[in-house]
Amino acid sequence: MLPAECYTSADVLAAELRTLFAGTWTCLGRADELLPDGTTQRAVVVGDVAALLTRSGDEVRMFANTCRHRGHELLPEGATSAARTVSCPYHAWSYDLGGRHLAAPGFTGDAALDPAAYSLVELPVALWCGWVFGHGLHPLGHPAVVPFARHVGELDGLVSAYRPEELRLAERHTYEVAANWKVIAENYHECYHCPLIHPELCEVTPPTSGDNYDLAGAWVGGSMVLRDGMATMSLTGESGGVPLPDVPADRVEYVHLLPNLLVSAHPDYVMTHRLVPLAPGRTWVECSWYLRPTGSGELPDPAYAVDFWDLTNRQDWAACESVQRGLASPHFRPGPLAPNEDAVAQFVELVRRSQRGEALA
Repeated sequence: MLPAECYTSADVLAAELRTLFAGTWTCLGRADELLPDGTTQRAVVVGDVAALLTRSGDEVRMFANTCRHRGHELLPEGATSAARTVSCPYHAWSYDLGGRHLAAPGFTGDAALDPAAYSLVELPVALWCGWVFGHGLHPLGHPAVVPFARHVGELDGLVSAYRPEELRLAERHTYEVAANWKVIAENYHECYHCPLIHPELCEVTPPTSGDNYDLAGAWVGGSMVLRDGMATMSLTGESGGVPLPDVPADRVEYVHLLPNLLVSAHPDYVMTHRLVPLAPGRTWVECSWYLRPTGSGELPDPAYAVDFWDLTNRQDWAACESVQRGLASPHFRPGPLAPNEDAVAQFVELVRRSQRGEALA
């Protein structure tokens, strides 16, 4: 395990936000929600870096959310715009959606500015399976930026088989958990705890089933097998959804693309957890359920999946919060990981690599 301060220290979290969240590929959300039709701009945060997403037609780009004049934010965090130009609200410097400098009031004649010298700083952005990922630390083209294809690695083949970009959001819950984001991730990566705190889950899937992957990319995860007669993860094992084509009907994939996207792919739905650290001992979790519409275009009632996982989530959150309290004890010392916590060990090693300034993939 990592030492306790990795879960409780504000300095450690600040370093993670800069090097792991801003310095790799952080999931910012779904493309169709961040930039829906009619929206051309949205202010987001990548780790600890303010950024601005823009869309022109089908092209999505990302820039540092700071005016090239005196640094004012171009949009407040979370704000959107439908304008065809980006305009700073401080002194009206303006840019097109591709970041090119257009105008600076008062700079005329000999004082005119070279537009190329004052374009917005462009940052790397990628779209994958319906999600938007941003890299906030280095500008586009910087040699330190690991290409997204290398970052996602062989996870692409596993997740893209479920075609999550074709599924529709059926329901979403948000939680604020009093635990470090890594405590939540480590809990996700093992079922050693399942017999003790997840009796409903163990009725549907054997907690010792499946195996973890060791494949290329900055991700960790594995699969679990459904019990005979069980169609999906629900309180009864029955499905209320539409089966997803060309995916295994007897197992669930549980994978984590670092730093913050957990994807749980079922035979009939895809569930995600997106983690946003708020403090060393506090994490915002966005849990989303994506289903396939019926032949008539209607979404099935997601309650069969939501009820199961909301219960399971809350069981996990209680355990994670207890772990966080224990980590704050002056008497805690890291213990050994069990053999079936191998995915936790893989995750911890990736975190250590980021702490050493090494690429994750």
